[in-house]
Amino acid sequence: VLKESGAQAVKVEGGAPVAETIRALTTRHIPVLSHVGLTPQSVHAFGGFKVQGRGEAADKVLADAIAVEQAGAFAVVLEGIPARLAQKISERLVIPTIGIGAGPGCDGQVLVVYDLLGLYDGLKPKFVKRYLEGNDLVRQAVRQFADEVRNRSFPVDEHSFSE
Repeated sequence: VLKESGAQAVKVEGGAPVAETIRALTTRHIPVLSHVGLTPQSVHAFGGFKVQGRGEAADKVLADAIAVEQAGAFAVVLEGIPARLAQKISERLVIPTIGIGAGPGCDGQVLVVYDLLGLYDGLKPKFVKRYLEGNDLVRQAVRQFADEVRNRSFPVDEHSFSE
């Protein structure tokens, strides 16, 4: 799959329960980026997009992060967990931590590009900072295109091929 897709690694969501899968992949020289805390592909099992690792649940998220590191993951995404827990995990692990909704204490940060560019009007998690209101720009461009097609100002010669 890596060879055919051009990907450099696979991402595996989950902690201790998927550690053996991560170990099976990494022992076969397949790089694995792990993902613990709020795991989007299984969000419905959590009852929606809810912060993970609060209170006593913090120990489970920490144990999950340790398990994926021990299984051979080269880094771990920490999503939707309290900032203090993310800091603790980052200090405990040797591998890099990448935060998304996990506060400033991670080694790196990531945002979904649709959220960053404001291209999605739906759910906006607390941790998302929109750097652009892209939906407004897209709507404006689509309206302009439709208007120009209707009034026949697009396409014109400069957008057409000649003989």
